[in-house]
Amino acid sequence: MSHSFGVVAADRLGRMSDPSIFTRILTGEIPGEILLETDRVFAIRDINPQAPLHALVIPKSEQYRDVTELAAGDPELLADMVAAAKELADAYAGGEYRLIFNNGARAGQTVFHVHAHVLGDIEESKLVGF
Repeated sequence: MSHSFGVVAADRLGRMSDPSIFTRILTGEIPGEILLETDRVFAIRDINPQAPLHALVIPKSEQYRDVTELAAGDPELLADMVAAAKELADAYAGGEYRLIFNNGARAGQTVFHVHAHVLGDIEESKLVGF
């Protein structure tokens, strides 16, 4: 079945606007390894991994720019993201993981489509911020 990009984006994401890089990966416009997908979130490998497991958990909706907006607007979706992080950690890192949200440009956020970094099997000497 053939669809235009806009139709695929609207069908899978429920919105029509300029898609983020994450949305473009989800729709297949840009290659990316999707590790997990549910009705509301998906996870991909980070292109610059900082640990043996370094995945991004991303809502399919682009409605929220950062975790603060998400927590205020849809705490259930935030819980879905945490559940996906746990599922990834169970599959790839013995169930232990670190979950990081960058909130704002000065905190390192470069894509303003809320996402969480899931890191597992981290070497102790590489724990950022501790």
